[in-house]
Amino acid sequence: MAETTRRTGREGRRWPAHLLLTVGAVVTVFPLLWEVLTSFKSFGESTRVPPTILPRYWDWSNYATVFSSIPFAHEFVNTLLMTLLRTAAQLLLCSMAAYAFARIRFPGRGPIFLAFLAVLMVPGELFLLPQYQIMQDLGWLNSLQALVVPGMFSAFGTFLLRQFFMGLPVELEEAARLDGANPFTVYWRVALPLARPGLLALGILTFLWSWNDLMWPLVVNTDPAQMPLSAGLASLQGSHLTDYPVLMAGSLLATLPVIVVFVAMQRHFIQGIAFSGMKG
Repeated sequence: MAETTRRTGREGRRWPAHLLLTVGAVVTVFPLLWEVLTSFKSFGESTRVPPTILPRYWDWSNYATVFSSIPFAHEFVNTLLMTLLRTAAQLLLCSMAAYAFARIRFPGRGPIFLAFLAVLMVPGELFLLPQYQIMQDLGWLNSLQALVVPGMFSAFGTFLLRQFFMGLPVELEEAARLDGANPFTVYWRVALPLARPGLLALGILTFLWSWNDLMWPLVVNTDPAQMPLSAGLASLQGSHLTDYPVLMAGSLLATLPVIVVFVAMQRHFIQGIAFSGMKG
């Protein structure tokens, strides 16, 4: 009886937190739900005041209009290649740099790492002009490499994986060195497999960031056939009139792969983020 009373008391004290979380979940999910419903409305219904929640007539033609308005298939392939190449490059390069900062002692390691952290304090928009000039001098404008190369490395990814490597047991690496392994072998065969949760977390973050990247593709690629989906969908917005149902339909089609990846990998993502902060 006493145990039941204590349990009821604890549950009673938790209801404000549950209510707050419920409100937060509704606020977070509502824009996605509104996007789905608007994608099935007519243009007139989407601009009606006061707005309607459910469409009166479910219009599926908006999805067909997306494919006739932009080269959706080409832009989807561009987005997929850009995202996969950026993610693979960051996992390799950031993990190598992170392991060096975490385990290898070399002159200037501390100041160099502080310089990496300083990059995180600088808004990314400040790099747009110098990066554009580099791409222009290399003749890479309107090309896949212009989308991929500037996003192949991340100071945040290096910091995240460094924190993870520092939390790994040093004894395993010392045992590998006693067996004659060089630093690269220790990194590749010992540290990297143990860092799988951190790599998955960085991979998901990089995948989401690359898939949704808008500013850089708009600047560097003006050819619709070389644009990713984010930039292609932006072209659906007119200067005087925007067909919101078609824009919402295209946005939903572009968002579905990201939702699938995050739902499938969310457990690994949360685990990797949690483990990366266990040791500073």
